Amino acid sequence: MSYYNMIAESNESTVVAEFIPDSRAASGYQSEAQLERDFITLLEAQGYEYLTIHDEASLISNLRRQLEILNDYIFSDSEWNQFFSDCIASSNEGIVEKSRKIQTDHVQLLHRDNGSTKNIYLLDKKNIHNNRLQVINQYEESEGTHDTRYDVTILVNGLPLVHVELKRRGVEIREAFNQIKRYQRDSFWAASGLFEYVQIFVISNGTHTKYYSNTTRNSHIKETGGGERRSGKKTSNSFEFTSYWADGNNRVIVDLVDFTKTFFAKHTILNILTRYCVFTAENLLLVMRPYQIAATERILNRIEVSTNYKKMGTADAGGYIWHTTGSGKTLTSFKTAQLASKLSYIDKVLFVVDRKDLDYQTMKEYDRFEKGAANSNTSTRILQRQLEDPDARIIITTIQKLDVFIRKNKIHEVFKKHIVIIFDECHRSQFGDMHAAITKEFKNYHLFGFTGTPIFAANAGSGGKPTLKTTPQAFGDKLHTYTIVDAINDGNVLPFRIDYINTVKQKDDTADKNVSAIDTERALAAPERVSEIVRYILEHFDQKTKRSSFYTLKGQRVAGFNSIFAVSSIPMAMKYYAEFKKQLAGQNRKLTIATIFSYSANESDPEDVLPDEGFVTAELDATSRDFLEAAISDYNADFNTAYNTSTDKFQNYYKDLSQRMKAREIDLLIVVNMFLTGFDATTLNTLWVDKNLKMHGLIQAFSRTNRILNSVKTYGNIICFRDLQNETDEAIALFGDKEAGSVVLLKNYDAYYNGYDEDGNHYPGYTELIDELIRRFPLGQEVTGEQNQKDFINLFGAILRLRNILTAFDSFAGNELLLDRDMQDYQSLYIDLWHEIKPGKSEKEDINDDIVFEIELIRQVEINIDYILMLVAKYHDGNCEDKEILVTISKAVNSSIQLRSKKELIESFIRTVNVSTEVDADWRKFVLEQKESDLSVIITGEKLKPEETRKFIDNSFRDGALKTTGTDIDKIMPPVSRFGGAKRADKKQGVIEKLSRFFEKYLGLVG
Repeated sequence: MSYYNMIAESNESTVVAEFIPDSRAASGYQSEAQLERDFITLLEAQGYEYLTIHDEASLISNLRRQLEILNDYIFSDSEWNQFFSDCIASSNEGIVEKSRKIQTDHVQLLHRDNGSTKNIYLLDKKNIHNNRLQVINQYEESEGTHDTRYDVTILVNGLPLVHVELKRRGVEIREAFNQIKRYQRDSFWAASGLFEYVQIFVISNGTHTKYYSNTTRNSHIKETGGGERRSGKKTSNSFEFTSYWADGNNRVIVDLVDFTKTFFAKHTILNILTRYCVFTAENLLLVMRPYQIAATERILNRIEVSTNYKKMGTADAGGYIWHTTGSGKTLTSFKTAQLASKLSYIDKVLFVVDRKDLDYQTMKEYDRFEKGAANSNTSTRILQRQLEDPDARIIITTIQKLDVFIRKNKIHEVFKKHIVIIFDECHRSQFGDMHAAITKEFKNYHLFGFTGTPIFAANAGSGGKPTLKTTPQAFGDKLHTYTIVDAINDGNVLPFRIDYINTVKQKDDTADKNVSAIDTERALAAPERVSEIVRYILEHFDQKTKRSSFYTLKGQRVAGFNSIFAVSSIPMAMKYYAEFKKQLAGQNRKLTIATIFSYSANESDPEDVLPDEGFVTAELDATSRDFLEAAISDYNADFNTAYNTSTDKFQNYYKDLSQRMKAREIDLLIVVNMFLTGFDATTLNTLWVDKNLKMHGLIQAFSRTNRILNSVKTYGNIICFRDLQNETDEAIALFGDKEAGSVVLLKNYDAYYNGYDEDGNHYPGYTELIDELIRRFPLGQEVTGEQNQKDFINLFGAILRLRNILTAFDSFAGNELLLDRDMQDYQSLYIDLWHEIKPGKSEKEDINDDIVFEIELIRQVEINIDYILMLVAKYHDGNCEDKEILVTISKAVNSSIQLRSKKELIESFIRTVNVSTEVDADWRKFVLEQKESDLSVIITGEKLKPEETRKFIDNSFRDGALKTTGTDIDKIMPPVSRFGGAKRADKKQGVIEKLSRFFEKYLGLVG
């Protein structure tokens, strides 16, 4: 800060501001053992104590000694045995409980021999350098499923909190990730289970290094893989969610030497473990990314320095954070608010949002990070009570409620308090009178803004106050930047794929190439054009939203993704909604279409691209409100709700619509401005656009589609019915950098189909990969040898990924190169290989994760039971003589992950088919009889309660998921002593496994 005199500079920032690696010349081959030795030597040079501990007795002995040093207390043998067995190595605790102990319950109670109690600290979180760091290697665990030997482990006060798995240079880093998955399954839990305390894993092949937390980062992302100990407590997150470390300029630090000098600097690793992890209410451990930590610390530093210099109440006391949409601003703001609220001189932290829907969403997010950590309010009166309550440290409110409070309370004690005010998505709505009122009345404030799309001079427009037109004018200095280019490079958000569809026919004698983007309302609102666009969307809807792909979302099996249609005005929203209803009825097709809009005072303002729509329906004209009322009635009929356009019920309609969009219950939502900013739904992959967008509005709208969900969703799909190419290029140049286009936008069809060259490398296209597949792995020949199997997995996986992208291009239809049957045969081989090397066959398991990563993509071409029954009917109609149909059925079933569990059922039914069979009716009857027979066998064999079990199964098929947690499963179990411990747990697990196989077999076949 140039306006402060620098007296002393500290290098204790968790994220180094700028890292310049030392120039190093490779000195020949480096073995894995040498890499490990060099790593440990570097840690020792940084102050770590190296210990030769290879067994549990030594590990426990060292733990006791370290806790005694930390707590300045010597345990008696009896005290230590009690404390160790009850507070550290309880047999009833797993990774979740131990993570909670490190993150939130790090002070444990010791019952001393003399009858008194004493607090024992596992970590000192106030003075982090009181914690002692040690390093061990080649620790041996013989009590797990297999004998294992771990590479390098970092002990903090004797507890293993960071584990490092190394592979030699040249070996894929994913193999280190797979190795840890095996440890988690086979041995971390063994003996006293001390390795379940590991909070952070680091994987490296020397050249590339990444880190990740010990629990699944996003609860809705479940990669296949199974086999983990303790069902329901999976601890390995997808490889896609491992993170790179970086410096304050977002330069990735990948080499192990450089990573060790920064990430493993003592103050850095201790800060990450004690301050920059969040253990959520969903029992997930989130380790913050470097840009999130850097932003948090720069805000805290600005608070501290400006307080010392008495700059409160000025722009010098605040600033803004530019982190691109989708990069996790809510987590960053939560940690910032949490740490700021703990500063002794700060009275309150206000988190201010600019719409009621964001108030609701932000509260839910904050509650996910820490239940009850923040107070939200539903009225200005409640806001006033919270501002007056000294225990309400963090308050979430809307800028509108805060403005009302200020106008009604010109003299209030809170205005003199030392307050941190954080604005979420600090767009232009904060640049007006409300912003001026807040900054005028509060005297001792620090004002910070978070935004993915700042307002600069280039996109400020010409209206508004000259002194309050840009983000820097309103909030002060830019404190940290993380652009969309950074996020896509790091794999934190997805790139966009854009189609421009010409919807205005050019006259033959017209040379004006911009005629397709002509914005005369008469041309754009023409009924013929509206009809044509709706026809296009319905024709391509399944293709763009990938409805042939299946995945699990919160226990429900769903197909593909959903979409938003952004239109230019309320009259256009009405026209499109009516046309969708008309065409869907004409096609006798079911898609759930909804719409929402409201009065916007700025709707006609050409400078404000995405004006805020409030919840003011009363000011809509009569025609618009009547139409909205009818559309909400359609929604009520679809979902058995009772909303309308009255103020309260319309707000609840918004909230319900928001939740159903996130649950993928709505197929297409038509909006004018709502839902185009601040709305996050991982299931949303497509934005249809018939609206002029530019600059921050364009990036905000496009970014609704690029949240990471699974390996099928590889990009955000944008289909523009107006020519927005120049606007897109300008927005990306402004909010990324001048080279950003190639990163943010995907290649064209030809590049993916035929291959392309970039940065001196050739990237093979679909045609080249298919040629290699046919040449190296011709159908009919077995793939033998582990290396050949791995090569096949990598090659076919690359083909699946390319097909996943190419299927969204209209040109791909008819150019797939492989016959459908050949594709099925290759998929069968792929799935066979997956089943062959699933966890349990450890000698081949190092390639298992490669398959797991791609297996979702198989569902792109998933065969369903209706297709099989159609083939059976064809076989029947041919007097059961065409055996080629039976071959087709067999190939179709073998190539489907979902139908393999039903293979025996299908084959048994086919054996009963004769000329008198009524295929559909007899299939239903056959399935119900077999279902009852199979369920009776399970009930009898396991002595389950018949009535309760049948009710439980019926509810499971109704809900689309078998609920194996909670009390429902206990209600069907036979009486077993609750004190039976392991015996009861084993019995329950056996029942769950049998019911799971039964449920998978009949899922989709019965209601």
